[in-house]
Amino acid sequence: MWSYILKRILLMIPTLLGVLTLTFAVIQFVPGGPVEQAVHDLRRGGEQGGAFGMRTHTGVDAQQVAQLKALYGFDKPPLERYVSMLGKFARFDLGESYFRHQSVWSLIVSKLPVSISIGLWTFFITYLISVPLGIAKAVRNGSKFDVATSLIVLIGFAIPGFVLGVLLLVLFGGGTFWQLFPLRNLTSDNWATLSLGGKIVDYLWHITLPVVASVVGSFAVITMLTKNAFLDEIRKQYVLTARAKGLSERRVLWKHVFRNALLPLIVGFPGAFIGAFFTGSLLIETLFSLDGLGLLSYESVVRRDYPVVLGTLYLFTLIGLATKLISDLCYVWVDPRIQFEQLER
Repeated sequence: MWSYILKRILLMIPTLLGVLTLTFAVIQFVPGGPVEQAVHDLRRGGEQGGAFGMRTHTGVDAQQVAQLKALYGFDKPPLERYVSMLGKFARFDLGESYFRHQSVWSLIVSKLPVSISIGLWTFFITYLISVPLGIAKAVRNGSKFDVATSLIVLIGFAIPGFVLGVLLLVLFGGGTFWQLFPLRNLTSDNWATLSLGGKIVDYLWHITLPVVASVVGSFAVITMLTKNAFLDEIRKQYVLTARAKGLSERRVLWKHVFRNALLPLIVGFPGAFIGAFFTGSLLIETLFSLDGLGLLSYESVVRRDYPVVLGTLYLFTLIGLATKLISDLCYVWVDPRIQFEQLER
């Protein structure tokens, strides 16, 4: 087991290096970098003063450009900057934002509450509804209930989250019909003065529409996966044997089928749990004016805030690789029939 874990950890290193190297190389050729943006701000500022207190009347001279390059570290050769970046990342020093004047770590931590809120609610609501629904569909396979629920979840899956978000805003966010829910932030301005019960209600009131927009499209995958896993187990020989021995259908379903059918879902928990925080949140956060990790990543790419782009990419890639390793280990821990030698093949 430990040799397998060590091999997987060692394989993470070239993967991380590949992702960072490719991104760093692309950044060197992308127009409109931080120096160009600062020069543009200086030219636009004119006599009123540009970025960093510099003043110019007709343009930006070479000395000012050199100062900007030194400020952002672009006065050094690319290879030297690349090696310096890898050294900092090895110490988990993600650097400092060019434009926000904060460390990348502090920016990520400040945005986490929004992403965690949306991610946790999306994850738990999806599984709490989809797993029981998938079991019910498997037991009633081919019935009117099965057909109707399949149609409903597939319609939800076909509707993009941001389209549903716009619809919810129009209907319940004061767009055209009713203003039942707030449009921005996770809490109200007077949240600190509210009682404990008032804070809980206020938080749930703010998070309702973003969570609904995020969760509806997730039902179909987990529901159909649960249904198909149960159907595969129900048709196996051991189920027929258990029924032939006179066991009740309820006992066969919950004692024998349930444990084996949920293996694919259980081992997928780590990936689904982490993925709920970092995927599909950009449009939802933008629609509902929630300042989370998705919006931070998007704004950093637009503004060419390279320390934030590379720092968040490094962190998310590392989390993704670790989550994949945990998922593979869960296969062995949940099902002892699987050996690490099989995972290595």
